[in-house]
Amino acid sequence: MSQRTGSMLTPIDAALDMLLAAMQPVAESELVALSASSGRVLAQAIQASVAVPPHNNSAMDGFAVRASDLSKVPVTLRVSQRIAAGQVGTPLLAGEAARIFTGAPLPGGADAVVMQENCQFASDAVTILQAVGSGENVRSIGEDIAIGAGLFLQGHRLRAQDAGVLASVGLTAINVRRKLRVALLTTGDELVPPGTALQPGQIYNSNFYTLSVLLQALACEVIDLGIVKDELQATRSVLLEAARRADCIISTGGVSVGDEDHVKAALTELGTLDLWKLAIKPGKPLACGSLQGTHFFGLPGNPVSVFVTFCLLVRPCLLRLSGCNQIAPLRLRMPAGFDQPESGDRQEYLRVVIQADASQAPVLMPIRNQSSGVGSSLSAAAGLAIIPPYTSVAIGDRLEFIPFSELIN
Repeated sequence: MSQRTGSMLTPIDAALDMLLAAMQPVAESELVALSASSGRVLAQAIQASVAVPPHNNSAMDGFAVRASDLSKVPVTLRVSQRIAAGQVGTPLLAGEAARIFTGAPLPGGADAVVMQENCQFASDAVTILQAVGSGENVRSIGEDIAIGAGLFLQGHRLRAQDAGVLASVGLTAINVRRKLRVALLTTGDELVPPGTALQPGQIYNSNFYTLSVLLQALACEVIDLGIVKDELQATRSVLLEAARRADCIISTGGVSVGDEDHVKAALTELGTLDLWKLAIKPGKPLACGSLQGTHFFGLPGNPVSVFVTFCLLVRPCLLRLSGCNQIAPLRLRMPAGFDQPESGDRQEYLRVVIQADASQAPVLMPIRNQSSGVGSSLSAAAGLAIIPPYTSVAIGDRLEFIPFSELIN
């Protein structure tokens, strides 16, 4: 992979650093049910008030024993009791065994479990065919989580598996940062909502649905401000309304330099424009700033540019606003399965799939049509391969790859 330098546009890393520096997390928090915690950000650290498991228990079906009784095998022991999960047995005496089932508490005196496959059971006696050591086939108290152990730090964004961990220590509700209120508007006289009949020159408003679902995955409250006509006064009015109602405004379209692109002009007039024109492809026209204390992101109008700029720039900003302490997506390095001539002055984000090469090793292959207007390519792709500016690619070169699973959850 060869590379040279030189660009007049703002590099994405510099742009993201500048944007993140302006993001102060919301201070308010709320108590939510654990069942509704997906994607929420913890407002305080959580420690375990109970141990998991809360008692020594059997890891399998078999017989609880004293390991010291098995110095010589085979050995026959008297079966004194039967203990199922949820039941508590009586202490085990020397020379005794207890029939026990997975998850059941070990009776006092027992320190090991012999799996039933290594036993011969008849009436009230069991013959142990294979010895076990102390602690074998036993889940010890606190083996998973000890009392007082730190579970999650403040700023942790909760996932399904985290809800299970919190439930295992008895929690039913948790304190999280409040949801961000994000005003979403789309611009363009050509846009109509899905479900209506298309007239000549019209297209359906797909960007709203892409962004709405992405925002919901981030546990944001979406304020739908509809489709805004390509008029400066209409754009001014809706931006002012959005600033009154939201923590953040996201618009699509209207940020280029055409006669009908009014978002950038309205923002410059009513607020501050801090960033415009990025050295990325797709997504060069991107207007970022603020309006009456509300953060503003003006995304391009093409569907791929909307998706890419949201995932790479807006998403980390929203995570920072939410108080999340992990905002950067995982990046892998994978070999390219293609050649590509030197790129231009913008960092490219190719939509790629993962395929097997002739040796069955995974390689990145670009979607055939990389036009920013081909939204269906996003559904076909597995993620984005990063091509730095002024860089050529040869088969086997290792490229940075961001899986979509890192960007849409």
